[in-house]
Amino acid sequence: MTTSRTFYVPSVNLIGQGCLQEMGNFVQAAGYKKAFVVTDKVLVKTGIAQKVLDVLDGINVSYSLFDEVEPNPTSAIVHRGLEMLNKSASDVILSIGGGSPQDCAKAIGIIKTNGGHICDYEGLHKSVHRSFPVIAVNTTAGTSSELTINYVITDEERQVKMVMVDKNSLVQLSVNDPALMVNKPKELTAATGMDALTHAIESIVTPGSYAVTETLALGAVELIFEYLPRAVKNGQDIEAREQMVHAIFLAGLAFNNAGLGFVHSMAHQLGGVYNMPHGVCNAMLLPIVERENAKYVPHKFRKIAKTIGADVKALSDEECAEYVIMQIERLSEEVGIPKTLSEIGLTDVDLDKLAENSLLDACAPGNPFMPTKEETIKMFEQIL
Repeated sequence: MTTSRTFYVPSVNLIGQGCLQEMGNFVQAAGYKKAFVVTDKVLVKTGIAQKVLDVLDGINVSYSLFDEVEPNPTSAIVHRGLEMLNKSASDVILSIGGGSPQDCAKAIGIIKTNGGHICDYEGLHKSVHRSFPVIAVNTTAGTSSELTINYVITDEERQVKMVMVDKNSLVQLSVNDPALMVNKPKELTAATGMDALTHAIESIVTPGSYAVTETLALGAVELIFEYLPRAVKNGQDIEAREQMVHAIFLAGLAFNNAGLGFVHSMAHQLGGVYNMPHGVCNAMLLPIVERENAKYVPHKFRKIAKTIGADVKALSDEECAEYVIMQIERLSEEVGIPKTLSEIGLTDVDLDKLAENSLLDACAPGNPFMPTKEETIKMFEQIL
């Protein structure tokens, strides 16, 4: 019996070195006159945002700049952005950045057309109307927020990262030009790259995986293991940057349609409560959670093991799983991801709160098994 699937992807996607210049053709064809630009002050200061704005200048499209986005954007920032959008008379949102500006822009777009408070949209497909038009220019190789129906906003009152999964949040155009990613800091490159690896691994292990998403994810895994160390070692390695763009595109499409799991459930809590970088949280937790998942679905790791070089004919499913987990740990160490929270100065954590909120996270049902609170605490304890 054939099971029907719905595959979500933005209608137009530009990918590869130099593709940013093609954005102008799309803007002109759509007839947009003024863009509301959502970004952060770092990208403005470093001149990366200006490279995108130069494209608008070249086609005589005006813009209003909102550069107040911070890492792990809060509901307050989203509503501040909406207020400025309403005053700007813009007919399109243009997001520039990694996951935080992309998520913030998507949130603004949803409440622009649907009203209410952003907290109203936590969960699955809560909006009624399609988002205000968004063009998403990505500047990091990791989150894939520019491609997906997911966005994450921090509710500062509850100290919880709200996960929104909403088909109406898909952008009209995604732009992934590796030229915007050269010379990014090693720590950022490593964290976002490991975030992409987490997307790929979780989208394979989840029960929602199927042939199309698995194939996409395996392609991402292969590219990340080969090219992430190069991108971290040499920020100007344009081939490595371009291959990482391909990797995040594949991983994004995979998890956008298969789902994620408990690595993200736990990582969201560290980000929401302690404002930790999302990619670092994922990287720390990935081998720990997958070692538990392997007790339930060891067969899911066989193709991953083969993709990254194991002679799987000589291995059991359990041995394939352990090989994969060890290689994840090796890669994480190679690119400089810390192993524990204490290494980054976080020594006092509320394990009860982290565990309770992890179990309520929207990604939790996508895991091969649902841990208990006690099991979740034990997993958190491994990164203290």
